Amino acid sequence: MSRLQPSFVLGYHGCDGEIGERILGGETMVASVERYDWLGGGVYFWESDPIRAREWAEWKVGKGDYRTAFVVGAVIDLGNCLDATTRDGAEAIEVAYTSLIDASTTAGSPVPKNVKARRYLDCAVINHLHRLVLDSGESPYDTVRGLFPQGERIYRTSGFWRQTHIQIAVANPGNIKGTFRVKA
Repeated sequence: MSRLQPSFVLGYHGCDGEIGERILGGETMVASVERYDWLGGGVYFWESDPIRAREWAEWKVGKGDYRTAFVVGAVIDLGNCLDATTRDGAEAIEVAYTSLIDASTTAGSPVPKNVKARRYLDCAVINHLHRLVLDSGESPYDTVRGLFPQGERIYRTSGFWRQTHIQIAVANPGNIKGTFRVKA
């Protein structure tokens, strides 16, 4: 079940400096389509958290994937959003999971598994949900939004983690309404 969001949000995209400059120069942002992208295919953003986006870009520099850490800010219209932070969103994901398991069983194909930070199953479920929505004739999702608890607990028995964030995968690039430079 989809949900129209009432407002725009600010998102922050960690990337390599060269790519960031090209985006600010008007180049279209490229969607990630990795099999482990937990919110399915899309351009990924940290909602309202430029620091987390920078940490991620710096981590990529440390791995040798990027030369320089850069953060691009964006104004995002959530539009027709699959919001996993809501009951409707969670129910839609559950229906898609059951459907994916049934389809995999019928086809005799293996069901992907989540392996640590590689969220193969989650990605397959969200991408399957996108297909179910399209096949039903409903409007496709523009964005997918989810809460990601991450990092160390803030204190020993805490239900809060230091790097918890809301992530948004923008499936419809038209919902990225503008980009801006984020000061370091």
